[in-house]
Amino acid sequence: MIWKLLVELVIGALCGFAANKLMKGDSSSILKNLILGIIGGLVGGLIGNLLGVGGGWITGILLSIGGACLVVWLVRKLVK
Repeated sequence: MIWKLLVELVIGALCGFAANKLMKGDSSSILKNLILGIIGGLVGGLIGNLLGVGGGWITGILLSIGGACLVVWLVRKLVK
């Protein structure tokens, strides 16, 4: 159980980092990348469920990165 949580956090951080690079953001904050990756995973999973897209690891990672990009975009729009 603890290993699954640890793996999910690492994957979330990597997805947040990837989204940050795709969106040309500041990559100085690992914690910010982790949070964006986790939130992005939730958003991407929700979007995937609504569209009927699901599957294995690769689909989940792509949905997480897409969700994190969406979260980054929304945060930037709200902060301005």
